[in-house]
Order: sequence, then structure tokens, then C-alpha cells
Amino acid sequence: MKKVRMLVIGMVLMIATTGLVNAQSKVAHINVQLLLSEMPEMKAAQAELKKLQETYRADLEGSMTELKNKYTQYSNEASSKSKEENDKRALELQQFDKNIQEAETAAMQEMQKKQAELFAPISEKAKAAIEKVAAAQGFDYVIDASQGGGLIVARGKDLLPEVKQELGF
Repeated sequence: MKKVRMLVIGMVLMIATTGLVNAQSKVAHINVQLLLSEMPEMKAAQAELKKLQETYRADLEGSMTELKNKYTQYSNEASSKSKEENDKRALELQQFDKNIQEAETAAMQEMQKKQAELFAPISEKAKAAIEKVAAAQGFDYVIDASQGGGLIVARGKDLLPEVKQELGF
């Protein structure tokens, strides 16, 4: 998705800075975010990510519960233990907490990696369809009409319906 946006933003900057668009150039627009969000592959990828996220969340919550239980146990037993034993337990709790934080960081990194892995082919498929439809209809430029995409006026041709048809949905 980022590659498609960067390509479109690059086109917009080229148009704005070089003045290459003349009366003979044809410009169209498409809401890339909307297109991607409606693609069946994207919905499946998001469901897969959500399932993975829930698995990580359950694991982390289980570890947090275990940490709380150990803390409660150690607090209840602290008065009957020696200073050395209590210090050892405190270090054990700190290490356990550190391990949970590291697991959380690793889970976030794994989620980002999985998201990139799942979304890249979807973005490439959308880009290819946009390019195919634009070429078939003779458009020289396609601007991303997603919110924040830089499009101010959208009087040109909207390619979203044709691109969705090209993708089969």
C-alpha cells in the first residue's frame, strides 16, 4: 500500500513541480485506501492478522496473570523469608517482567513483519490493476484520492469502479 501511495505521490509532485500536465494529458483519480479495504484479499489478510494478534494477546495476558500471582505470593510470604530470599525473589520478578516486555516487543515486530508480508502482494495487485485500467482508458496520470492523498478537486474520471471490476469484485 505504501509503494502505491509513494508512486502516486511522486506523480503528483512531478505534476506540481514540473508543469508537465498540458491540455492533452488525461488525469484520473482513485481512492486507493478504499480500493484496498474492499479487496477480498485484504479482508482475509486483516482477519489473519487479527487472529495472530489475539494469540499474542492471550499469551501476554497469561504471562501478566502469572506475574501478578507470583507478586501476590511473594508479598504474602515476604515476612517469613530472609532478606536474601526476598531480594532473590524481587530479582526474579524483575526478570519475569523484563521477559514479558521483550515478548511484547517481539510480538509487535512479528505483527509488523506479517502485515508487510500479507499486504505487499495485495498492494502490487491493486497497482497492476490501476495501471491496466488507466492504460486501457488512455490516462496519463492517476492521482490517489484517499483522504490526505493530496487530491483537492476530483472532477476527473474516478477509476475505482473499473479497477474493482478488473480485480473481479
